[in-house]
Amino acid sequence: MELLRSNLSRVQIPEPTHRIYKHECCISFDTPRSEGGLFVDMNSFLAFGKDYVSWNYEKTGNPVYLHIKQTTKSIPEDRPLKKPTLLAIGVDGGFDNNEPEYEESYSIVILPDFVSLPFPSVELPEKVRIAVDTVVNAVGAERKEQVAAWTAEKKLVSEHALTLQQIKSGIVIPPSGWKCAKCDKTENLWLNLTDGMILCGRKNWDGTGGNNHAVEHYKETAYPLAVKLGTITADLEAADVYSYPEDDSVLDPLLAEHLAHFGIDFSSMQKTEMTTAERELDQNTNFDWNRIQESGKELVPVFGPGYTGLVNLGNSCYLAATMQIVFSNHSFISRYFSHQSLKMAFEMAPADPTLDLNMQLTKLGHGLLSGKYSIPATQKDATTGDARQEGIPPRMFKNVIAASHAEFSSMRQQDALEFFLHLVGKVERASNTTPDLDPSRSFKFGIEEKILCPSGKVGYNKREDCILSLNIPLHEATNKDELEAFNKQKAGKGLEENDIRSSDEIVRPRVPLEACLANFASSEAIDDYYSSALKGRTTAIKTTGLTSFPDYLVLHMRKFVMEAGWVPKKLDVYIDVPDVIDISHMRSKGLQPGEELLPDGVPEEVIESAQPVANEEIVAQLVSMGFSQLHCQKAAINTSNAGVEEAMNWLLSHMDDPDIDAPISHQTSDVDQSSLDALLSFGFAEDVARKALKASGGDIEKATDWIFNNPNASVSDMDVSSSNSAQTPAQSGLPDGGGKYKLFGIVSHMGTSVHCGHYVAHILKEGRWVIFNDDKVGISTDPPKDMGYVYFFQRLD
Repeated sequence: MELLRSNLSRVQIPEPTHRIYKHECCISFDTPRSEGGLFVDMNSFLAFGKDYVSWNYEKTGNPVYLHIKQTTKSIPEDRPLKKPTLLAIGVDGGFDNNEPEYEESYSIVILPDFVSLPFPSVELPEKVRIAVDTVVNAVGAERKEQVAAWTAEKKLVSEHALTLQQIKSGIVIPPSGWKCAKCDKTENLWLNLTDGMILCGRKNWDGTGGNNHAVEHYKETAYPLAVKLGTITADLEAADVYSYPEDDSVLDPLLAEHLAHFGIDFSSMQKTEMTTAERELDQNTNFDWNRIQESGKELVPVFGPGYTGLVNLGNSCYLAATMQIVFSNHSFISRYFSHQSLKMAFEMAPADPTLDLNMQLTKLGHGLLSGKYSIPATQKDATTGDARQEGIPPRMFKNVIAASHAEFSSMRQQDALEFFLHLVGKVERASNTTPDLDPSRSFKFGIEEKILCPSGKVGYNKREDCILSLNIPLHEATNKDELEAFNKQKAGKGLEENDIRSSDEIVRPRVPLEACLANFASSEAIDDYYSSALKGRTTAIKTTGLTSFPDYLVLHMRKFVMEAGWVPKKLDVYIDVPDVIDISHMRSKGLQPGEELLPDGVPEEVIESAQPVANEEIVAQLVSMGFSQLHCQKAAINTSNAGVEEAMNWLLSHMDDPDIDAPISHQTSDVDQSSLDALLSFGFAEDVARKALKASGGDIEKATDWIFNNPNASVSDMDVSSSNSAQTPAQSGLPDGGGKYKLFGIVSHMGTSVHCGHYVAHILKEGRWVIFNDDKVGISTDPPKDMGYVYFFQRLD
């Protein structure tokens, strides 16, 4: 006790603004359920596993820790099943999924000798008791961030908050013991901020929940704002305020004043109810996505180093599938596992390692590859009865890699390819000072576009990329006769594919991967090309090749295409992918003897003409409907002049944009920084990338297409050089070697859009295919080689 008192200056009482970690170690995936429990630094409120807490003591000198240990409760096998009261799985009141329950115990531990003192204890100094109580009762930062991310849209300040009129009724709201004024409900209660009425919330789908008294009161009185009792704490921003006229959760910047009107001291109140976002999170993170791949086949679980599953955080399968394959890349394994220990990364990390990309990539790499967490769980799978593993939750990594990215930081489903490009860009920028250690370079290669003008002169445009995005030439299908017979049969019966019950009965086109690669390398006509040799517009011929071959080749199949009217569609097609491919014929040759380069210089008016311009007919039709000229021009440009209906839909959904009345400025138009960074990493000039993103509504793939289809937009930035002055792959820092590659990884997608459905990964490990389906890892009996969305190949030499 004297030792503790002598270190009281190193103990902090947490403020509402502090991020408190108490569910997971910040440098490993240890939790309170791990053998050594979890140690919370009572100064920084970072958490550490038993094997790592000493490193923090050595680095910071902080000696006082709260030790949290969870042990499994013994549950009788014949326990009665509770009737669910929530449409959720694995939460209080939800459906019982046989998850074990845990008891939590606490103690105060003083390093370096791990001197332990019991908690709770009246003998402990008051400062310690208050600090520990605050930590124990706080919502952990891990969960706070997850809840914040789950909220689909950021809460906005209510338009009613600043002008809210409160009735002087003399009502004083007690700190607890609330009950609905119109029934006996004591939970899910809402305080109307105008008149102080406490009423129950809405009725659930199954008859549980409230009796709709709060919303009925609004309909009778039009009093707009209510706050959920039990969510009010010192952290006022986390309180659940609802606006009935806006029909949404909102922020009330004057909430402290509005509560004080009814005698409520928010600083002393405790959290007893889930907010709307927390309840939605609980209902969605437990949905079992894991039955949709290789279903019906016996999945033999596999454990050990390199076979660790990733827990689905709620629509995070795109991240899990991508990272499993990325950490099968030897460059990433070497950088973040073999040649960098957790201790090295922690010592280099800033004060808060949860915000450091290098630390969190190293943590993830060790979590996936060490085998420490790839062990059978104590409970078997409730659905299949198979042995399973708990998996590791990539929360801290997701928070870091998605920081400042509006989509990846949300809990919505995302495109696995876009995430891969985002990851590569982030890792590359983080390695700027040590490019030799940049593992993302293993995916990089050079692309050279040769443009042949009718004058006989040529231009060369060079850039870097990390994916080959391949169109699928359906006319090259190898089963045309079967397809024709199937389509005739379907047409004769008047059936849609949705009406055909067995997927085995559907005949899909089979296109060889070789045809997709040949299509990429084939010649392409560029209409309306400005020739600096002819000083006018003409039709040029473009051919594309690779200046170097990467260590790891990533092939993206363009299964998601745009039909007429800018309507997205997923191609229902099989790609016949061999185990080994040879792309040696795709190597570009550069400037050849006898070829003459196009002269430099393109008139400014030609460059300006590549700017997106609104279609006058679309604008005129929209203006005739009563919309302003400027708004109509923006709508046409942002939908790439697809049509009146598309422009109208864009306009209706963007009328409230803060910049809707700003003049159109191609030079300064805002674009998403991460999308811009992705295009810059491909080697495009910044002004060209901005034009392309603006013209394509921010979509990276469409922007890439726009650049290819508008070569005049980038002609002034062409790297036009002779073979003598051109850099070799070695000089540019790109890997290079032979053109033979072996397939080792597949990211597959199920669903009608990249932004919904489910992603899984199949990886060739130790001579066998393994399926990584979130936290389920098993031997694959039928890897979907012909159904991949993104294919990963490793160079054979």
